Amino acid sequence: MKLPFAARLLAVAMLCAASAMLPLSVAHAAAPEKPKVALVMKSLANEFFLTMEDGAKAYQKDHSADFDLISNGIKDESDTAAQISIVNQMIVQKVNALVIAPADSKALVAVLKKAEDAGITVINIDNQLDPDVLKSKGMNVPFVGPDNRKGASMVGEYLAKQLKAGDEVGIIEGVPTTTNAQQRTAGFKDAMDAAGMKIVSTQSGNWEIDKGNAVASAMLNEYPNIKALLAGNDSMALGAVSAVRAAGKAGKVQVVGYDNINAIKPMLKDGRVLATADQFAAKQAVFGIEAALKIIKDGKADAASDRIVTPVELVTKP
Repeated sequence: MKLPFAARLLAVAMLCAASAMLPLSVAHAAAPEKPKVALVMKSLANEFFLTMEDGAKAYQKDHSADFDLISNGIKDESDTAAQISIVNQMIVQKVNALVIAPADSKALVAVLKKAEDAGITVINIDNQLDPDVLKSKGMNVPFVGPDNRKGASMVGEYLAKQLKAGDEVGIIEGVPTTTNAQQRTAGFKDAMDAAGMKIVSTQSGNWEIDKGNAVASAMLNEYPNIKALLAGNDSMALGAVSAVRAAGKAGKVQVVGYDNINAIKPMLKDGRVLATADQFAAKQAVFGIEAALKIIKDGKADAASDRIVTPVELVTKP
């Protein structure tokens, strides 16, 4: 039976629509959307985290078919509220994974729980989240990072060889509520106690150059016989070097740090800094991203991924 013209026109239109829809659905099935991974760091004023970001971007460029990357950080090390805000933004953007170096080991847990509840895979790098707080929220977040206590102990042991038992030393630690600051301080104390040094002061430099400088200056003024300053990161070590110079004690007070940022390398060479530890910032970010992608692919974390220990090495004068 021959259809009226209007009916034939409608049938052709329906057939064209169906044909147009078919390739789209097939293409969608063949090429699922790439996962979006958010890298959320601490202060981008700290060269360590810029290196971390550069490493992550280079890795994404080499694996652009596998995932998209969003990277962000805060202005200063202790701006926890700003980092929480960034995580909330990532939740709104519906990223598939969050790889985070938390500014605070406890304060970030609640918003990360919110992210997890939204179906986002959470990976913890650099500074470990507090295990007790995670447990209270029913969370098991894989940690990717170095043994900070071991790394700081290596630096402290090397320093102790340049001192003698009974010498006075001061520790400039990071933000006290962060696990990595606590572990590095513990490592420094392990080494100093084992060598018989006298720790006269432990104060926070908040991971920052200016605060590290202020704390070092105060220690040098209060304890004129101090022989060494152990800084929990290289930014604070930079501040300590300036304080030592301003006090007229260059060559008389040793300074050590942690991170092996580029800015510290000339100081290692000329002796203004005795030693530091390299914890391979770029590799931490990449290991974190790889762990996130594996979980996204497999659907769950396995026991082996709960903690991935990354390298840490002593660095001295080249």
